[in-house]
Amino acid sequence: MTELKRQILDKGDRDNTTAALQACLYDLIDLALQGKQAHWNLVGSRFRSVHLQLDEIIASVRAASDDVAERIATLGVAADGRATPVGSTSRLEGGVSGLQTVESTVKYYADRLATAISGLRVAIETLAEVDPISEDLLVGISAGLEKHLWMLQTQEV
Repeated sequence: MTELKRQILDKGDRDNTTAALQACLYDLIDLALQGKQAHWNLVGSRFRSVHLQLDEIIASVRAASDDVAERIATLGVAADGRATPVGSTSRLEGGVSGLQTVESTVKYYADRLATAISGLRVAIETLAEVDPISEDLLVGISAGLEKHLWMLQTQEV
């Protein structure tokens, strides 16, 4: 394994930071995949608006996962986005298969989004004293995802 010559954080702080970031990365990758699954298999009234809304959310989630993975790499650790670890380690419940109504999809995806946000908030607390740069990154990601969650949940009323 090749390591960076100069480390930004000491080893203990780096290990804690990258572990928190990696847990969020697994969730974000899973969230994007489950979002695409929902996007492809959506049926019913309001199909088009929710279909497009899911694409917007997925784009945000994919950008966030890229930022998190690159932060892990910046800290001198290899980010892991492989399918098997994502599937076995993500904190999100498993996805659904088959065609799904708009109503069930909105609820299903809002639940997954809320779980990912909860994981981000746990990591934010963990990173507060250890790495304010990573903390700030996750605060920004959480803010964007919380807005998406709000906009998605308004359709459940």
